[in-house]
Amino acid sequence: MIIEKVVTNIDKMDQKEIEKRHKEKVYLESAYLVKRIQRVTTDHGRELGIRLKESRDLEAGDVLYMDEKNMVLVEVLSDDLLIISPRSLHEMGTIAHQLGNRHLPAQFEDSDMLVQYDYLVEELLKELAIPFSREKRKVKQAFRHIGHSHG
Repeated sequence: MIIEKVVTNIDKMDQKEIEKRHKEKVYLESAYLVKRIQRVTTDHGRELGIRLKESRDLEAGDVLYMDEKNMVLVEVLSDDLLIISPRSLHEMGTIAHQLGNRHLPAQFEDSDMLVQYDYLVEELLKELAIPFSREKRKVKQAFRHIGHSHG
């Protein structure tokens, strides 16, 4: 089966519609959410080809296939993350600047900044005395690297 578009996201569906369907899951690392063409296998052993025509990243909970009885959805595996918890705007600006210089993408949840684990960033956070923790956590979207040039 070839998947060319995302049907919907489970977060946008009525609970009764979800409950009446058998769920198969495709487990992806967050880095694979940005790939528009890939071959995947569901937790039931079914192979699917994904060839998205739309220009969008996959997200946790995306429904790749749905009929009256079944649905196939995207489940994101946990990432090894640094959860940075700046105590002030100054700390936030300092670490944001440092991460930007390293071209590291970040995500935000409430007042926390999430970055994929990097031992150099961990050392930097210790050096700057900015509170952080290291956790395995699921993210909804991929970490996107933004290209640019120093011209």
